[in-house]
Amino acid sequence: MKVQYHQAMSHPHPFLLLSSFLSIIASFRSFSFVYADANLTQPSFTPINRDLYHSSNDLIEQIKSLVHQHPDKLTVETIKAGNRGYEAEITVVTYCQNWKGSDDKSKFRILLSFGQHGRELITSELAWRILSILSEEQFLPKMDRGSLNGTLDNLIIKVVPMENLNGRKLVEAGDLCERRNGRGVDLNRNWSVDWGKKEKDYDPYEENPGTAAFSEPETQIMRNLALSFDPHIWINVHSGMEALFMPYDHKNTTPDGLPSHQMRSLLEELNEVHCHKRCMIGSGGGSVGYLAHGTATDYMYDVAKVPMAFTFEIYGDDTASTKDCFKMFNPVDHTTLKKVLNDWSAAIFTIFKEGPHQLDVHSKAGVPNLEKWVSIDEYLDGYLMGRRNRYGKKMEVLEVGMQEIRTYFRLFLLSSVLLLFMFCSRISKTKGGRQIVSSIPLSQYT
Repeated sequence: MKVQYHQAMSHPHPFLLLSSFLSIIASFRSFSFVYADANLTQPSFTPINRDLYHSSNDLIEQIKSLVHQHPDKLTVETIKAGNRGYEAEITVVTYCQNWKGSDDKSKFRILLSFGQHGRELITSELAWRILSILSEEQFLPKMDRGSLNGTLDNLIIKVVPMENLNGRKLVEAGDLCERRNGRGVDLNRNWSVDWGKKEKDYDPYEENPGTAAFSEPETQIMRNLALSFDPHIWINVHSGMEALFMPYDHKNTTPDGLPSHQMRSLLEELNEVHCHKRCMIGSGGGSVGYLAHGTATDYMYDVAKVPMAFTFEIYGDDTASTKDCFKMFNPVDHTTLKKVLNDWSAAIFTIFKEGPHQLDVHSKAGVPNLEKWVSIDEYLDGYLMGRRNRYGKKMEVLEVGMQEIRTYFRLFLLSSVLLLFMFCSRISKTKGGRQIVSSIPLSQYT
C-alpha cells in the first residue's frame, strides 16, 4: 500500500491536480474575505468618542449658557473677520470679579488660547473645565476656594476656547489629522516673528504659513485681542506631547536675563507639582527637535511684549500610529481624560496664583503700555481689519491691495536709504577731490 501510495503521488491524475488547485483558490478567497471583514470591523484609526468630547457647536453653546448663568463673573463676545471670501469667528470669554470695564488696567491680565489646531480636541475641553471652575460649577480636588477667590479678585482672564473653529469642523467631518484652518493655513505659523522661513524638514501640508504674516482672519483677531488686552501672561495650549515651553520657537535659545529666569522658575514648579517631572521644559525650538517660525508665543513675547509667554503641551500618546491622529492627540478613555483635565486645570490655576508674584504689575517688565513698537505691516493689517469690521464689506477692497501697499512702502524705504547713501558718497568725493588754495599772497614765494 505504501508503494502504491507513493506511486500515486508521484504520477497524479490530471483531474486530481485540477481539483486540488481549485480547492486552494477557494480557501485563499475565503481567507481574504474573512481578513477584509476583520479590517472593516477593526479600523486602523480611532474615531472621535462623542461620549467624551463635545462637538464644536455644543461646546460653544454650553459656554454661552454658562456665561448667561454667571453674569457677575463672566462675559462673552464673538469676534468675526474675513478676507477674500473666507470667514472666521472666535468666541472670547472674559472672567473678572468687580468688573470696572474693558479698560481696567489695574488688574493682572492673563490670556489663554485653546484649540489653535483643529485635531487637538482635548485643549478645548480643558478650556471648558477652567471656565466651569471659575464660575464655581465645578471644583478642583484639594482646592481651597477661599484662598483662590482672594487670588481671582485681582485678575482679569480672557479665554479663547476654540481659536480654530473652521479647522475643528473639518476634523469633526472626518479629517481627523487636520491641524490647519478652513483654508489650509497653520495658524501657529502665520504670525510675524520670523514668518515664512522653512527648515529642511518643512512639511507644506502640516506647516503652511499662509501667503503673508497675518493673512488669516483668525490670527488677525488674536493679534488685535492681545494688543488691546495687553496681558501679563499668555498661554497657548496644545497637545501631542507633555511639555512646558517658553520662548523661543524659531531659534534654539531662551531669552536673556530676569524674564527668562522668572519663566523657567514658574515652569519648574509646575513640572514638579502637576506634571510629576514628566514634562519637557525649555524653549520650543531647543526642546522639540525642530524650529518653528511664525508662532504665536514668539510674537507675544517679542512684539506684544508679554512678560511671560508660554506654550503648554498637555497630552500625547507616543504609542499611537502617526495616522491615528485622534488617539495621538487626545485621551480615548474616561479615566485618562479626567486625569488630564484635573492635572492641567490645577496647573493653570497655579499660574493664576503664582504669576502675579513673579511680576510687577505696574511696570509690565519695564515696557510702557503706550510705547509698543509694531511693524508697518502689522499696523496696516490692524488698521484695515478694524475699518472693515466697522464698515463691513465696503472696506474689503482695501484688503486686496495690502500686499501692494507693503511692497511700495518697502521700496520707498529702500530708495530713501540708497539716495541718502549716494548723497553722502557725493559729498565725501567732493571734499576729497577739492584743491587746497592757499590764502598766503604769492609774492612771498617769488
